[in-house]
Amino acid sequence: MIKTIANRQRGVSLSGLLVWSVLLILAAIGGMKVIPAYVQDAEIRSILSTIANDPEMQGVQSKDIRESFSKRAMMNNINVVTANDIEIVKDARGLSLSISYQVKIPLVGNASLLLEFNPSSFKK
Repeated sequence: MIKTIANRQRGVSLSGLLVWSVLLILAAIGGMKVIPAYVQDAEIRSILSTIANDPEMQGVQSKDIRESFSKRAMMNNINVVTANDIEIVKDARGLSLSISYQVKIPLVGNASLLLEFNPSSFKK
């Protein structure tokens, strides 16, 4: 009777617990390094959308659009792109802004993660 109860008992061994703990900690550290890049991309996308949908920006020159982006980027502490990186397209649909950039995140030693972002904004 005692032997059958022991065979049915299951659980996590100490070595299994340590392996899963290490994997969970590595995933958390990786997430903490990657999440800020995605937050900054969302902020850039929001700035581009705000500028493209602003009625006052529809008839201005490219210089004024770049200046507006620079001011907004400075307020949001965005430093991965500059106003000169913006591709500005004016057509019959309105103003379209886009940027392509890369973020290199060092992981451990000489291993890094390269993220490519292409935020754009099309007038709705």
